[in-house]
Amino acid sequence: MSTLLGALIGVLSTLAADWSRANRTRRDNDQSVRRQLYADYLAALAQTRNLLRLAARSRSASLEERARKAVEAFRDGNAYELRYQIALVAPTAVVEASTTAFRALRDLRDLIEEGTTHTEQNYLDLRDHWEDRFAELRTTMRSDLNGAGD
Repeated sequence: MSTLLGALIGVLSTLAADWSRANRTRRDNDQSVRRQLYADYLAALAQTRNLLRLAARSRSASLEERARKAVEAFRDGNAYELRYQIALVAPTAVVEASTTAFRALRDLRDLIEEGTTHTEQNYLDLRDHWEDRFAELRTTMRSDLNGAGD
């Protein structure tokens, strides 16, 4: 009987260790996927912002040309697609910060589409608002990856 009990304890210990290892591996993989997605999303937002900056600085371009460049910046930046991926895998705090940053960038695009250039005060105010939201997003993502998220 003691041999059977010893074997059972051994099997249960092995199963518990395997289960713990599998959970740790899954958590590590999940974090790795989020880390890459966060980096890709931040890069897409930054690229979109840079393209919007170029559109706002195109003083020699017509209003229609600047508006077209602003629309293309959003289309080519890939932020829409990555934002939906964020919504699937990130905790609520990251999704909310992502949405807020995205909307701030979209507001900047809308302002450029209306004809505002990079030297006008309303552009500068929205640019600063965007930069604050982008910083908050980075902080929220970093907090999630360091284990302080949901």
